[in-house]
Amino acid sequence: MQLPHYLGLLENSEKQLMEAFEYVADKHKDEPDIEQMCQKLSAWSREHHGRTQAFVAKYSEEKEDEPDKLKRELFAKKRKGSLALLRDLHDLWLLTQEVHLCWVVIRQAALGLRDEDLKACYEFCNARTQRQADWLLSRIKQAAPQTLLVAE
Repeated sequence: MQLPHYLGLLENSEKQLMEAFEYVADKHKDEPDIEQMCQKLSAWSREHHGRTQAFVAKYSEEKEDEPDKLKRELFAKKRKGSLALLRDLHDLWLLTQEVHLCWVVIRQAALGLRDEDLKACYEFCNARTQRQADWLLSRIKQAAPQTLLVAE
């Protein structure tokens, strides 16, 4: 069974997303909504990470470090100025897509296994992951014109 591989990938993806939201919240405290929303969205990922623990234990765990590599690549450059916020939001959105895809794959496994608890976990967590991505996309759209068209 390969499910443990994806559970490990999902668990680590949620952890990396949580840490990335915290990083952006701290880095962009001067933006009116960024710190508060990123802390809230980080808490959601922390809860999702916690909810996956029972399934990791149930199906055994296989650690996966791919999301760690992704986060390291996305947030590698020290950015400054107005472009920094836009790029950080963009990178967060990419990480949410990684988490979303993991949840989609896990859902398919839950359906195949007829694991109602895993399916319920998917429904709860994936809906919130979609809300994370939606907020990020909305905030990116808000920041883009000012960032890209107004000289610093």
